[in-house]
Amino acid sequence: MDAIKVSGVSKSFGDVEALKKVVLSIPQGGIYALLGPNGAGKTTLIKIMTTLLKPDSGSVKVGGLDVVSQAVQVRKIIGFAGQFAAIDDHLTGRENLEMVGRLYHLGRRKARLRADEILRQLDLAGAADRTGRTYSGGMRRRLDLGASFITSPSILFLDEPTTGLDPRGRADLWDVIRELVVGGTTLLLTTQNLEEAEELAKQIAIIDRGRLIAEGTASELKERIGGSILEFRVQSGEQLERARDATRDLFSGNQAIDPQLGRISGSVASSTDALAQLVRRLDASGINIADIHLRRPTLNEVFLALTGRESE
Repeated sequence: MDAIKVSGVSKSFGDVEALKKVVLSIPQGGIYALLGPNGAGKTTLIKIMTTLLKPDSGSVKVGGLDVVSQAVQVRKIIGFAGQFAAIDDHLTGRENLEMVGRLYHLGRRKARLRADEILRQLDLAGAADRTGRTYSGGMRRRLDLGASFITSPSILFLDEPTTGLDPRGRADLWDVIRELVVGGTTLLLTTQNLEEAEELAKQIAIIDRGRLIAEGTASELKERIGGSILEFRVQSGEQLERARDATRDLFSGNQAIDPQLGRISGSVASSTDALAQLVRRLDASGINIADIHLRRPTLNEVFLALTGRESE
């Protein structure tokens, strides 16, 4: 049984179609990432999966339970952390977690024990008795994440959990997320951070303008736009147009041109052959090369190729 199964889900807000017949199956265990820019439909889909919105059509099952007809049962097996840390600034870190535990009917003693356990796990024990207003952005995010799994949910939803964090805070939160998955949690992560998706997720889906447009591992998605990216930079910006014209047909798609850096790049089907031909053509045209190299495409280049725009 899939952890999450989305069958033809559509959702509109007035004239705006937020989701258009989305079909998605997420297996149990591991991390699944949902990518897309602002307005793509990620948060709307998450809200439907977590019973906060009802779909206009189609169905969603989470843990085998229907999110509309069995919403109460669904809420008992999931955890959810939204885009913004939802903690009470007037309560201490421990009190915030205990409050959430009590709301989930854990009981006073169990809620306190669970709060202390999570504070240790998130490296917040030293700040347990400080009020939320004294927490840094990274600490607030970790505390909010801790509140989302205080009941040890089998399925956890994280909506852009590292937004606004510095690199150190992001890396710390990644470690916590990995520990949860090792413990058996199925985790659905929405993000605009393509590095984050590649670092954490076993499977990745890209959603744009309400439609699911691609799905697979990071390597599989990269293969969709060609095996390699050929990139070179000319010594003089005046030679850029001639370099583009001389090498245009070597690329399997459109060339990406950066006039400021004097750089041209694009995907190539046969990397070794394309590299040799490019050097010969530029030399024959009297164009001086500042540098040249082959590399694997990035997820951002995959996103650009599939949607026509870069991830934000």
